[in-house]
Amino acid sequence: MNNIIIIITGVLGATLTFYVNEHLSQGAVRASALLSLIVSLFFYCFPDVLNPYLTQNIPTAFIGASFVGMVSSKAISHYSWLIIAGIIFSIIYINKSTFFRGYGGALGTSAFIALLATMAIPLVFKKKKKITNGFLIFRKWIFREKD
Repeated sequence: MNNIIIIITGVLGATLTFYVNEHLSQGAVRASALLSLIVSLFFYCFPDVLNPYLTQNIPTAFIGASFVGMVSSKAISHYSWLIIAGIIFSIIYINKSTFFRGYGGALGTSAFIALLATMAIPLVFKKKKKITNGFLIFRKWIFREKD
């Protein structure tokens, strides 16, 4: 049951951050910071609402999932892809180990992996192999001319 709650937290963190960023025009950093602060303060003020495992892990999982929600609407524009990315992030978060130490932060690395995996899904499973907008932006960024 704890893992299901963490997965729901991951989905909410990604989608709410994206919504506040894109539809309320608050910007990615402000949306992530504001929502993460609200969730963290709630569990700081009310530590006995849920069991200790969830009280400790929900704020951290939400912060990491909010990194997923900071994605540009040019890369991922539909909420269904954000939900999938939030689920992938949550699965990585639940199964994290010491593997991510030294990679610039486990939450950011996990969010990056979740977004890349989500943007690759259409490439892997579509018969036409149509390239997504996110992949085109990534390819343009990789092969841009250096000044």
